[in-house]
Amino acid sequence: MSGFDNFNADFYQSSYSVDDQNQGGYGYSDTDGQYGQYDYPQPMGYSGPPQQPYAGQIYQPTPAFTPASPQAMYGSSFEDEPPLLEELGINFDHIWQKTLTVLHPLKAADGSIMNETDLAGPMVFCLAFGATLLLTGKIQFGYVYGISAIGCLGMYCLLNLMSMTGVSFGCVASVLGYCLLPMITLSSFGVLFSLQGMLGMIITAAIIGWCSFSASKIFISALAMDGQQLLVAYPCALLYGVFALISVF
Repeated sequence: MSGFDNFNADFYQSSYSVDDQNQGGYGYSDTDGQYGQYDYPQPMGYSGPPQQPYAGQIYQPTPAFTPASPQAMYGSSFEDEPPLLEELGINFDHIWQKTLTVLHPLKAADGSIMNETDLAGPMVFCLAFGATLLLTGKIQFGYVYGISAIGCLGMYCLLNLMSMTGVSFGCVASVLGYCLLPMITLSSFGVLFSLQGMLGMIITAAIIGWCSFSASKIFISALAMDGQQLLVAYPCALLYGVFALISVF
């Protein structure tokens, strides 16, 4: 204990005591209670910048491509759309006029109408011709369409050599198909009686002349081939003669 007392006596002596903690630590005191509360004065008459409403326009970028609406692309309404039959190239008025031209060989043909590529009527007439042959027990649909295609190709080459303006293959097929209508009458007679007798031969020759005369009349009116009807009628008669042989035998 004597050693400890000597150490305590030699320790630094100060006037600080524990009781002094209640009176402001470390020598700092706030007698007025306003420590850290400094009032910063404001300039006289200052109320901040004036606030004005924005009166400009918001920028909107212009698109580089403006897609067209379906209404502007396809028309104002569906009422402006052409009929479906007209889009398919089927005109019943022209079909009726061409049929009447074939049925009346002495009637003048309208070249503007006959020069159209109309295959609706020829397809129907070829089908009707094959159907009447079927009624007599002859299944000749392949021969009918095959001979028609070969005959149209031959007449197409021949008319392009003879005419100055030229003709399309569709026009040749249309005219030859419409002029097949009298041949349907011949095959219909074959259902009622035999065409292998004298009467049948006379009717067959008349039908061949009817078909070839109607076809040549239409060709010379549509292609402006004046004075060449007999030259055009001869190959037409050969073609329709093959159809007549199918009907008779």
